[in-house]
Amino acid sequence: MAVKKADYAKIYRNFEAPVLRFDCGRMCAPLNDGEPVCCTADNAVPVVNKAEWKLLKKRTDLWHRFVPTDAAGREIVDGLAKSCLAIECKGARSCERENRSLSCRTFPFFPYITKEREFVGLAVYWTFEDRCWVISNLAKVDRKFVDEFVAAYEAVFRKDPEEFDVMRDWTATMRRVFSRWDRPIPVIARDGGWVRVLPHGGGIKKAKKKHLGKHWPFTSEKAYRRAVKEAGGKVPKIDGGLPL
Repeated sequence: MAVKKADYAKIYRNFEAPVLRFDCGRMCAPLNDGEPVCCTADNAVPVVNKAEWKLLKKRTDLWHRFVPTDAAGREIVDGLAKSCLAIECKGARSCERENRSLSCRTFPFFPYITKEREFVGLAVYWTFEDRCWVISNLAKVDRKFVDEFVAAYEAVFRKDPEEFDVMRDWTATMRRVFSRWDRPIPVIARDGGWVRVLPHGGGIKKAKKKHLGKHWPFTSEKAYRRAVKEAGGKVPKIDGGLPL
């Protein structure tokens, strides 16, 4: 079995919820030449399988094949499975939300899969800790997004066991990295609560907001303002103050 164009079309229809009820791009863009981190291939290159790519080409001209311009980009492309492609959009200002790829809809999250093959919740692509405001604000993630994320990946996994194995392997990599760092992994559980995966095989425990972690430069307003200044950006004006 494989995920087909029609399957992705259904997933898109049922997965429209934003990560949170706040435009988080306003927080990371000043640190990234005015563009949200997740909307530039310099930071995050969306990967799709060929069925999803066929659907996107049929629906819109927003996307094109990603053409690497440096060693890092070539490494991404060369490391892809034959069933996958790296793509790039026209940028945040041209975004068509109904035509976002699945990887765009889910960023910065991926399914956390245990050694026992249980899909327990949402983990983050940890390499973006220093650039993605959401990763420092997991408690603000909307429950509707969590529900739709889980449903979307369950639909994918039912049709494509290889994708489940890819996510299981990626989760294992995360466990190894965080064990080296001696850090627990924060996970948004399927029920909308939080758990933390203890390093060195210490098991999964319930977590509180204080366990979710903050990462520079989103640790304080002072740190954020300093980072924005160093990046040559402009601190956003947000009603109620900066959400830090």
